Amino acid sequence: MNTPTVVSPEEWKSAREDLLVKEKEHTRARDALAAERRRMPWMAVEKEYSFEGPNGPATLADLFEGRRQLIVYRAFYGPEVTTYANPERGDAYPERACVGCSFVADQVAHPAHLNARDVTLAFASRAPQAELQKLKERHGWEHIPWYTITDDWDKDFGVDEWHGHNAFIREGDQIYRTYFIDSRGDEAMGTTWSYLDLAALGRQEDWEDSPEDYPQTAPYGWWDYNDAYGA
Repeated sequence: MNTPTVVSPEEWKSAREDLLVKEKEHTRARDALAAERRRMPWMAVEKEYSFEGPNGPATLADLFEGRRQLIVYRAFYGPEVTTYANPERGDAYPERACVGCSFVADQVAHPAHLNARDVTLAFASRAPQAELQKLKERHGWEHIPWYTITDDWDKDFGVDEWHGHNAFIREGDQIYRTYFIDSRGDEAMGTTWSYLDLAALGRQEDWEDSPEDYPQTAPYGWWDYNDAYGA
């Protein structure tokens, strides 16, 4: 292994400060991209879509769980899935889901912080609910609402052959698609901040560059323990 140069504490600090300049530029560029994302045009969802949830049939509107914003990750779990870590040891449906989608599920933060910002995160797959519940229990994913796709929702939203996150917002009874990210963009998802930066209203903090009249509050002020929101 060809390791970097070993230097003194003073030289290390200088190198760190030089890199920090570029890292701050990267942070500002990321914030600017999120601001541009919040100004993306919205696409009205005109079709009715049906899912199966743990409590029975559900519509796309039901997936919001009464909140204004929704992010749906299309996870591959079903007989059609072939991306397993090691098929020879039995990593196949119904015992396992796609190894990449499982990696994403393992990264999902506690949903209470998203919910506090009026955002619901849900997963959707082709597998029936009975298998989904077993999979969630096996991997400890009980905190993720997971629905069964029963129509062309995945095809219509670009995730019938590949994974991805679709973001939606509700205005009254009308649902709009606001953003979509897949491929390498999916690997960074999982934190509360990554989901909020994808959502239509953003983090909703007053330092953000958002369109006029978007809801915003001070940072830190809305943060709470995951079991204390609404207490």
